[in-house]
Amino acid sequence: MTDAVIRAALGAYGLVGRLAYPVVGPYVGYRISRGKEDRRRRRERYGFASYERPENGPLVWVHAASVGESAAVAPLVRSIADDGVNVVMTTGTMTSAELVADRLSDCAVHQYVPLDLKPCVSRFLDHWRPDLAIVAESEIWPMTMMELRRRHVPQVLVNARLSDRSFQRWKGAPRLAEALFEGFAHVVAQSDVDGERFHILGARAVSVAGNLKADAGPLPAATSSLTEIVEALGSRPRWAALSTHAGEEAIVANVHLALAPRHPGLCTIIVPRHPHRAEEIEKALSAMGLKVARRSRGERPAADTEIFLGDTMGEMGLYLRLTEIAFLGKSMAAEGGQNPLEAAMLSTVVVSGRYVQNFRDVYQRLLRKGGARIVRDGEGLTASVDQFLKEPATRLAMARAASETVEEMRGALDRTLQALHPFLHPLKLSVSLERRGRAALAK
Repeated sequence: MTDAVIRAALGAYGLVGRLAYPVVGPYVGYRISRGKEDRRRRRERYGFASYERPENGPLVWVHAASVGESAAVAPLVRSIADDGVNVVMTTGTMTSAELVADRLSDCAVHQYVPLDLKPCVSRFLDHWRPDLAIVAESEIWPMTMMELRRRHVPQVLVNARLSDRSFQRWKGAPRLAEALFEGFAHVVAQSDVDGERFHILGARAVSVAGNLKADAGPLPAATSSLTEIVEALGSRPRWAALSTHAGEEAIVANVHLALAPRHPGLCTIIVPRHPHRAEEIEKALSAMGLKVARRSRGERPAADTEIFLGDTMGEMGLYLRLTEIAFLGKSMAAEGGQNPLEAAMLSTVVVSGRYVQNFRDVYQRLLRKGGARIVRDGEGLTASVDQFLKEPATRLAMARAASETVEEMRGALDRTLQALHPFLHPLKLSVSLERRGRAALAK
């Protein structure tokens, strides 16, 4: 792929975006109808700001796609703001917006990320005029990157990772990848493997800091809701299957049917990754003769409830606190896995299928310490859950090992801040000089 072809490809991307701009309204409207967009703030997706930019001082734009990424960078955002630097933080989901409001409303302005279309991105950047852009994990938006580059705004990718699939896809277009990835002023990777991948794809400055999620606090849970459900469950034995994908709910249901005679009163908590699938999941479970209660309907587990279906968004902290045993989905009937750190932080035993390549480094650390277990299939899952329910000492030992693994992984925040020092120090210095100037004028 020649430079001319690359320029043509990026130009075509921009042209398609400009042509699509007049008709994106129905797309956003559709997402609103599915509960995926905030109707009151839909204009933010077009780059219209809901707040004025602070008149004084530099500003850093931090972007995190969803809840997990937002929780991971929250301590970083607070650290930047504590030095007097203004922060606007964008996310792409309603649940992540709620998390930012809960954790960072005192130190950062939240906006929904603009669509990656030139009118939207330009409008956003014209208003906020960021001095630095920090992006979490693997968010690569060509138009946004090109616009930031055109305005000479440094872009840094933090907590960066590349899944096997994404890496292979980018390797298939190496010149295009290089044209984009060389636009990052720095890439702060989660692991050595991730760092090497970004370097291969064209990133110039790459360092490894570890996983910021290990430095983030546990996911929150509403105390009233937790108390209500715990009281409803009482002393019943229970376990959870979290972030499940299509095909995994059936596996979990069969595990429940196999274990229920051995553990009277067993309640299995199923939390699908995509709550809009709840209707079809409930029908399938009911067809298997299972009694289901759904969180979205305000139902609590009754005495005869066998499956408690957690079909809500933004309540993973609640579901994790309902159990000490968690199977993490997208690892048996789907591939990639889910991040086990959130469960490990809450002293929950982590069980997963074999396909965890998206979180390979974290699982390797947990497995070395004895803080997680990988199973091949439904039979292996049945045996593991059965053992953990029967053997509290084994469960406690694994949970302790998981917590110790998280402790050993901490420190990514300090290493990330060190990597960001060349970009943040001039901004902090500007704040300091501005304060001194105001103090001098006040005398």
